[in-house]
Amino acid sequence: MLNIIWLAMMVIAVIVGAATGKIPAIILSITDSAKFAFNLALGLTAMMSLWLGIMKIAEASGLIDLFTKGLRPVLIRLFPDVPVDHPAMGAISMNMAANILGLNNAATPFGLRAMAELEKINPHPGIATNTMCTFLALHSSNLQIIPTTAITLLAAGGALHPTDIIVPFILSSICGVVAAIVVSKLLEKLPRYRQPLQLAESEGISS
Repeated sequence: MLNIIWLAMMVIAVIVGAATGKIPAIILSITDSAKFAFNLALGLTAMMSLWLGIMKIAEASGLIDLFTKGLRPVLIRLFPDVPVDHPAMGAISMNMAANILGLNNAATPFGLRAMAELEKINPHPGIATNTMCTFLALHSSNLQIIPTTAITLLAAGGALHPTDIIVPFILSSICGVVAAIVVSKLLEKLPRYRQPLQLAESEGISS
């Protein structure tokens, strides 16, 4: 759908430019935009390569395991249906670590791995569990301590003080995470969003 929207915007721009005699301006704009996109991609690639390398070293050195142990008390409360030593916990921890460092692109593979592991212990395959929904809310709200990608984008755009966003970013991300978790935990208690087994048990008790 997005591809169709972008294609339509480009076609309309060319048609309007031809009708108003501004084709040279459109060509110049395309050239400048392509140059900016190339420089931006180089900056993002360098930053992503640096932090992905650091993440790989942290994983190989066991630092991620220590990070997981540190998060264990929190993860146990957030995901009580997942065994502590299950691979899903490790994937969730890696996802959170990548998000905290602002590496959204690196967090996505870990999120997919976590979802795949959670599906293995899903009593109703194909139906999202409360744990899956909570993790999705946590991933989408995106707790960040170091907004690496945002800082890189601002620096590439010519911002004089790109790191000034760190404190507002931290505060806003904390608020987003708290809101996401609270809403997720509240909704999972409603009959409409309960899993089939939970709903059947509650109906059996009420009858």
